Amino acid sequence: MKQLNAASLSITEEIMSAGGQQGELLSRAHNSLRSGGEIHFLSGEIQEEEVFKCGSGLLESILFEAMRQDCAMDHVLNTADNYIFTPYVYPATWPEDWALRQIISLWVVTNLGALLIYLGFGALSFYYVFDHKLMKHPHFLKDQVRKEIKLATASIFWMSFPTVALFFWEVRGYSKLYDNISESCLGWPGMFLSIAGFLFFTDMCIYWIHRSLHHKRIYKHLHKQHHIFKIPTPFASHAFHPLDGFLQSLPYHVYPFIFPLHKVVYLSLFVFVNIWTISIHDGDYRIPGPLIFLINGAAHHVDHHLFFNYNYGQYFTLWDRLGGSYRHPSALLGKGPHDHIRKLMAEGAHTQ
Repeated sequence: MKQLNAASLSITEEIMSAGGQQGELLSRAHNSLRSGGEIHFLSGEIQEEEVFKCGSGLLESILFEAMRQDCAMDHVLNTADNYIFTPYVYPATWPEDWALRQIISLWVVTNLGALLIYLGFGALSFYYVFDHKLMKHPHFLKDQVRKEIKLATASIFWMSFPTVALFFWEVRGYSKLYDNISESCLGWPGMFLSIAGFLFFTDMCIYWIHRSLHHKRIYKHLHKQHHIFKIPTPFASHAFHPLDGFLQSLPYHVYPFIFPLHKVVYLSLFVFVNIWTISIHDGDYRIPGPLIFLINGAAHHVDHHLFFNYNYGQYFTLWDRLGGSYRHPSALLGKGPHDHIRKLMAEGAHTQ
């Protein structure tokens, strides 16, 4: 006997003999699953295999949806379906669990979500955090902001295709994402440990991927597009060659296929890493004293853009220290971009 979590509705052997009413019964079951209660198989005689054999494609879909472990993107898809896609976009003949519909929905949501985070937080950072005096630096390009946005928006579009493939695998239940804290063997401590594990794992992977992209045989084909912005603005955060950007984002997607992670935590971390990427390009080089040697901030990252072979890390300086690529931020030694601008302005005033 199998009990499935989804709306309070019971399905017994009647599914086997419902005849003309089967479609209506299955439709009720599908709607019940979507609304979130329970389905019970009350007969101990019915085996799962038999139910699948006797049922229609819709029944298989219902059982698949009930038995699989939901992923984080299910929350996003369900919300989009309930409020936008089902009532206003898709034909009634397109079921919500149809693979093609899910792929299209994921592609739309991924593009809109990524652009919203990039342009929204990028604009806030550019206008309220970024020091516009940096635009006077000799390495700051003509029309640089426009070029950054153009490259980033194109990259987000092309990156979305392989990204959606991974999200689709999550939606189909192949990841280790879970919905309730009770599903974690370590409970709340396990959830917090998974956050630390996510940050450690992704920081380690991105360091080595990023460093590999600087190999002379790879750099000019991929990563060089990002490094034309030597004095980056927040809009440079996502300005990559699409393959470069996808490769550096891959650890975020791989982690929940290897390690258990709460789905809401996963979504939150996904937003966080995008905002963090914006922040290390924001030109604000201030770092609390005790964290200078631990956190890879904008002061560290601008040196990566200026001096090329240093500070590959994403959040921390650990792997740069272990890999021999750590450079103490020049901005904190009186030799950073602001200092260079002040020197040029002083020289210009002296010449006049």
